[in-house]
This record gives sequence, structure tokens and C-alpha cells, in this order.
Amino acid sequence: MQVECDRRGFLKRSALASAGAAAALSASAAAAAKGEAAAKGEAAAAQGRDAATGAAGMPMGRIGALRISRLISGGNVFSGWTHSRDLKYVSSLAKAYNTDEKALATLELCEEHGVNTIIAGASHLIQKHWKERGGKMQWIAQTHPRPEDLTGDIARAIDGGACAAYVQGAIADRWTKEGRVELLGKCLEFIRSRKVPGGIGAHSLEVVKACLKAGIAPDFYMKTFHHDKYWSATPRDKRIEFDVDTNSATDHDNMWCIYPEETIEVMRAVEAPWIAFKVLAAGAIPPQEGFTFAFENGADFICAGMFDFQVAEDALIAKRVLSQVRRTRPWRG
Repeated sequence: MQVECDRRGFLKRSALASAGAAAALSASAAAAAKGEAAAKGEAAAAQGRDAATGAAGMPMGRIGALRISRLISGGNVFSGWTHSRDLKYVSSLAKAYNTDEKALATLELCEEHGVNTIIAGASHLIQKHWKERGGKMQWIAQTHPRPEDLTGDIARAIDGGACAAYVQGAIADRWTKEGRVELLGKCLEFIRSRKVPGGIGAHSLEVVKACLKAGIAPDFYMKTFHHDKYWSATPRDKRIEFDVDTNSATDHDNMWCIYPEETIEVMRAVEAPWIAFKVLAAGAIPPQEGFTFAFENGADFICAGMFDFQVAEDALIAKRVLSQVRRTRPWRG
């Protein structure tokens, strides 16, 4: 009997031990699986963050298949087309400063700080940047179609390597004023036939309104946007529609978005990505203030002309603003 009892006790203790070991193994396996899942989750989150940021931590967005930095370099500082009110020497000064060598160094700085796209009309600097410096900067072409030749300038830009193209704002303003908005639609059709995104530029909000009314849906808008709380802004009662960038007697080269509040409201309903330009009113508004105003009020991207000594600071400001931005318009790009 004693032997039988001892045998039964041994078996009972063994069964309990086996159950405990199995439970321990099960708990260990569950913990390992949980840890692995957590690691995968963290990796997925990191991948998501990486997908949303580019070089140097610059936030990114998309226009079509293009991955574009939310801060885009403007090309006017390289061409000497500097909006400077009545300071007539500034254009010559900019041209003298931004030699080809200086401009190429600036493009390299832009890439180093996460700015991966430039908007410009001419391509010779971009070509040099690609061929001589091994640069990867994307080029969105500002094009200048004419009613008698809607496709020539666009074709040259795309053949020259432009990843997207848009109709320049002054041209879109003029065609809208003349009631010829259908020309914008024809330009878009041609751009898209070349398999790149097509956009419409505008200084006047009437361009956007006319496109919405006509059912013309670009892949992106390039629309001026800045507030009017700076010293040289045109008084509200003296602002004239379709007068921006016309060199008329009443265009004082001092204001590019004459109705910012209405722009916010209209663009809120626009589903295409919005590149805001002249966000600093050509230097009248500090970058922190101008970038914040643009992003908080709906811009998906901002285009800012930058001299070499401004690139690092502007990129840092853009990243800081974007890390804290509060928007009412959803990101559209």
C-alpha cells in the first residue's frame, strides 16, 4: 500500500509539474508573441513616419505619384525676377549674387536640408544640377502657353525633365479675365497626355472659382497666399482684381493675395493639392509668421525663394511649424 501511495503521489506531483511547465511555456510564448507584435507595431509606426518625412526629417506630401517636400524652393531668386516694390536695383543685385556656381551650391543645400523640389520656368540650372553635380532635385515647370501655341512651352519643359507642369499665374489670370478659361482645360489635357501631373497657377482667386464652375480639375493649384497685416500692403479699398503682376500703373509690386480670408474659404472646399506661393509677400512677412499662416489655413505645400544663407533656417522653421500645425482643411497632398 505504501508503495502504491508513493507511486500515486509521484504521478500526481509529476502531472502538476508538467502542467506548471506547460503553463509557464505558454505564458512565455504569449509574452514572446506579444513582444514580437509590439516590435512589429513599432516598426510599422516608424515606417509610417519615414514615409511621411524625407531627408533631414523634412515632412513630405504627394501630388499624384510624386513625393514632394512640403517646403519647395522657388526659382525667381535664380532668374533675378525679384518682387521688390520700387527698389529697382534688387533684380540686378540678385542676378549678380546668384551666379551659376552660387545657384548650384544653393540647390545642393536645399537637398541637404530636405527640400527635394523646385518650381521654376527655365531649366538650364536644373540640368547642370543633375548632370554636373549628380543632384536629384525634382523640377515642377512654370510654363507660358500662348493661345496660338498652347503646347510648345509645356512640351519643351517636360522633354527637359520636368516631373510636373502648370500654367503660370499671370497667364491664367488673364485668360480668366477674358472669359477664356477653357484654354486652361486644354493645357491640362496636354500635360496629362504627357503622363505628368498638371496644375493651374493663379494670383486671382477668380481663376480657382472659374475652374470649379467649369468643372476643370487640375492635379494641383499654385495659388498665392499671404495675410495682409504688413506695412506695405495695399489698403483694402484700393485693391483691384486681376491687377497683380501686371506692371500696370496701379500694380505696385507689393501684394499678391488681395483677399486672404476669401482664399481660405474657397480653398477649403478644393480637393486638389494646393501649393501656396508668395507666402512671405516677397520678404515683407517673417518666415515663422508666413509659413504658419499658410499651413494653418490650408496650404498643402509652400513655395519660397531662398538665397543660400536662408535655406537652413527656412527648412528648420518649416519643420517646426509643421510639427505643431493645427488645420481645418484636410491635407490634400
